[in-house]
Order: sequence, then structure tokens, then C-alpha cells
Amino acid sequence: MMIRKKVFPLMALALLGLCSSCKTKPVEGELIPKAPDYQDSTQWYITDRHAAADVFYIISTETGDYTLSGGETIHYADTYLDSLRAPLYGEMLGVDTLLSGKLNYYSPYYRQCSLQSFENDSVAAVRMPLPMDDVRRAFDYYLKNLNNGRPFILAGFSQGAHIMMELLKEMDDDTFQRMIAAYAIGISITETHPHIVAAKGADDTGVTICYNSVRDTNCVMRSWKKSRLAINPVNWRTDSMSTTLITEPSPLLPVSEQKKDTMTVHLDTATGLLIVKGYTAQDYMLPLLGTEGNYHTREIWLYRDQLRDNMNLRASRFLK
Repeated sequence: MMIRKKVFPLMALALLGLCSSCKTKPVEGELIPKAPDYQDSTQWYITDRHAAADVFYIISTETGDYTLSGGETIHYADTYLDSLRAPLYGEMLGVDTLLSGKLNYYSPYYRQCSLQSFENDSVAAVRMPLPMDDVRRAFDYYLKNLNNGRPFILAGFSQGAHIMMELLKEMDDDTFQRMIAAYAIGISITETHPHIVAAKGADDTGVTICYNSVRDTNCVMRSWKKSRLAINPVNWRTDSMSTTLITEPSPLLPVSEQKKDTMTVHLDTATGLLIVKGYTAQDYMLPLLGTEGNYHTREIWLYRDQLRDNMNLRASRFLK
């Protein structure tokens, strides 16, 4: 199964039709799509495997700025518009297929910010509260109506990981006690909080997992800040011990058409960056924001087997 990541032009960018669900709200004077109603099953991607534990996953940025027929530029996903839902669904399906294993999987559609929003930190700061509020409402609905008291894994990638960290900090202590682990993929974590506990190995629980992959320490993106915690998702160590990763380099090609890369992966403890040597694909660049040698778009694909096995291991240990 391929997971579609950051390949432009997105379907959203080609949208020129009417956005019938958009409403004007007093946020920067922008036109804002209708808020998702999480009682509506169409606003969820759910796979119920009748497992004893769940994954709650928050997708990354799959939306670009798009223009309506009247010329208005929209900076948020419309979760009721099929052409904009398609790339969101693609990531939900891909991550479920690659990572969930035997666990139940819940992922909400939300009015995520467009990729262009992150070209400027101040613009991102103004726009992020809207998707944050959507996911906050979705998580609350999940806990009250879908989770049924089960332990859960909280996970997010990129924009989704930033939102996930806010959920983690806002979580009440009783809910936190049911959290198996939090996977904050592709961001740096600088803050301290009682609920942000660094993972130290492969099977500790109640912890946060974080990593960022680069060719070398000069390949960080503009917004990078040294992460307070980091772990190597191949050997699950927090020291600099190197390990070998052998896998197909690209999620954009059928696995049968690719040769596997043999990579070495180690954690640079001075910066908290994951150093990956031997990666050969050329289709990893993130449009608008990407840096050559920064493997942000491959953070799930490259380690998919390790992440799936690890989620199931931590869930098993927690349940025991």
C-alpha cells in the first residue's frame, strides 16, 4: 500500500468549483469552510478490528491553497468537499494500512491549514487554532462516544503532530493514564510538561516518541528547533549507536518496482536529529518548504515496519 505524501499539484489546488459549505467568519476576514460535525460518520475514517486498544491518528498537511469560482482563496481544507477529502482520505487509509496492525484505528477529518500557511510563522500561528479546535472536538467526541474506555495510542505527523502535542498537554490525568504512548512524528519538541515523557526504549508506556530524519545536520528546515527528546525508531535507542535499515525508498512507486535501499541510521545526540545515510530516492522534497537532504515526507514510510511493530509491542505491554 502506498501512502501519498506531499505531491503537488494536489487535487485541492486544481479546485475551481463552488465551495457551497464555506461560511464567512471573523478570522483574518477569511472565508472559512463549514466546521466538521463529529456525530456525522462521514467526518471520520474508522477501522474497528474489535481490538482491546486503539490508535487515534491526526493526519499531516494534504491541502494547498485553492481558489473558488468567485476568486476567493481558501487556506483550510473543506471536509465536506469530495475533491478536498480525497488526499486526506489517502493518508488516513495509508497510515491505517501501514501502521495499525491489529489495533483499532480512528482518524478525524479536520479543517487543516494549507501548506502555504507554513511559509510564514506568524501566519501559521494565526491559522492553526482553527484545525486545533476541530481536532480537540473530535478527540473529545472519540473519548466520550467511540473509545469505550480502551487504552489508546495518540499519533500525529507534521501538522497533525503539532496538534497532537496540544491534546497531550490538555489531557486530564485520568485519560493520560490510559494513553499507551504518543508518536509525535516529524516535529521538534521543546516544551516541558508532566505528560511529555521521553521514550527511553522500545516498550516503555505513557511516553512520547519523536524523531526527524535528515542526510546531515545542515539539512534542517527553516522552522527546526532542537528537540528536547528524540529516539531512533529502528533500534529504539536514545544514544548514537548506528543501525541498518533495509527498505524500499519511495511510497510513490509500487514496491515491486523498487530496489531496496540499505541505509545506516543513527541519532545525533547533540542536535536530536536522525541521520540517514544511503537513501537514494529523489522524490522526497516537500514543495514550498522542503530542504534538500531533509526526509520529512518519508518519516512514516521508511520506518513503517518498525512503527507498526512498536505500536503493537507497547500496546501489548500496556495491556499486560
